[in-house]
Amino acid sequence: MADDRTPPPPSLVCCGLTTLDVVQVVDAVPGPDQKVVARDLHVAFGGPAANAAATAVALGVRTTLVTALGDGPVADLVRAGLRDAGVEVVDLLAGRPADPPVSTVLVTASTGQRAVASTNATGRPDDLGPAARAALDVLSGATALLVDGHHLAAAVVLAAEAGRQGVPVLLDGGSWKPGLASLLAHVDVAVLSGDFRLPGAADDGPDRLLEAVAALGPSVVARSAGGGAVRVRLGARYDEVVPPPLAPGELVDTLGAGDVLHGAMGAALARGRDPLTALREAVPVATESCRHAGALGWVPSSARH
Repeated sequence: MADDRTPPPPSLVCCGLTTLDVVQVVDAVPGPDQKVVARDLHVAFGGPAANAAATAVALGVRTTLVTALGDGPVADLVRAGLRDAGVEVVDLLAGRPADPPVSTVLVTASTGQRAVASTNATGRPDDLGPAARAALDVLSGATALLVDGHHLAAAVVLAAEAGRQGVPVLLDGGSWKPGLASLLAHVDVAVLSGDFRLPGAADDGPDRLLEAVAALGPSVVARSAGGGAVRVRLGARYDEVVPPPLAPGELVDTLGAGDVLHGAMGAALARGRDPLTALREAVPVATESCRHAGALGWVPSSARH
């Protein structure tokens, strides 16, 4: 008898950091004791997991963000922005007085490059594991889980449960964080930034790094390289995904491009794509985001919530 069961609708869960981003466009990043006048100012939510969640929603995938906001004026502002972006939120600090971190971002107008100062999750509560265990039903119906390495205790709880349920786990590996090995043990696909380094490991080239990270758990490991090719390790073989080229003058802003890459890949995995296909679908979306200001400037106004 043929199996006429329909697959579940794509549903992505993202777990990680949410910030309030204060973005100013400048002609040049100021030096010591220097003050500059910004060309533009934009205030919105940010953070790897939050931007990834909004990206997946923009690509048509229902997405829930598990994060730590708390009850405070900045948290209320961020929560409203996520709601407007169509992201469902599970707040691990609900009912507790707190606010998410604030990131200051300076974007250089002529190059689109950015400088960021942020506390990230520094100073945030590190007892979020019990709250995550109480919220495990967020994985009900999920077809992929994305973690960014922040709120590590919560991420490990969700990733371990996702593994038990057969839900693929994607890591946004922006940088090494203490304890990350405990999360990597539950990760299926890790996509690293060009800045990612293993502590104490020699810099012997990208393939050795991919091999070393794969030894910690993931079956697929990739590493982005800005506008260059994304190197991918799939089991014992290697491949590359080359981004579409940007013509001179097309680069507007690289802010959040990595987050967009991970969100688009998470959306593709949630739709049942294999990791290499998902990466091939995600890379052009990240490139397109660099043609626009802000992490979500590429999203058509008609698709915004």
